Amino acid sequence: MTATTLNRILWTVRILLAAAFIAAGGAKLAGVPDMVEMFDKIGLGQGFRHITGAVEVAGGIALLVRAAAGLAGAALAATMLVAVGVHLIVIGGSPLPAIVLGALSGFVAWQLRPGSTLLRKA
Repeated sequence: MTATTLNRILWTVRILLAAAFIAAGGAKLAGVPDMVEMFDKIGLGQGFRHITGAVEVAGGIALLVRAAAGLAGAALAATMLVAVGVHLIVIGGSPLPAIVLGALSGFVAWQLRPGSTLLRKA
């Protein structure tokens, strides 16, 4: 696979992830009833919903900024790791969306890690 092809794939993933995280974080920040209910089940208060929403929106935006995309991918992958644990241990439901988003965020973080040749081209 050429660097150009990988770069196109990476940009596509970054754009899709940004849209997903901005939408999900925005729903949390807007207080969508399903989000409020889910965070009630978690039991850490609605402040945790606001923090999670802010992390997702900020991370989604940062995925589109070349200099910040690798760190954003790592932060969002870690956030999704916590989400998987919350689904498995606390609230139930399928952790699959968090697994997919976490894996794709990890892919971005890995491809744009310090020293990566793509970092200069992404």
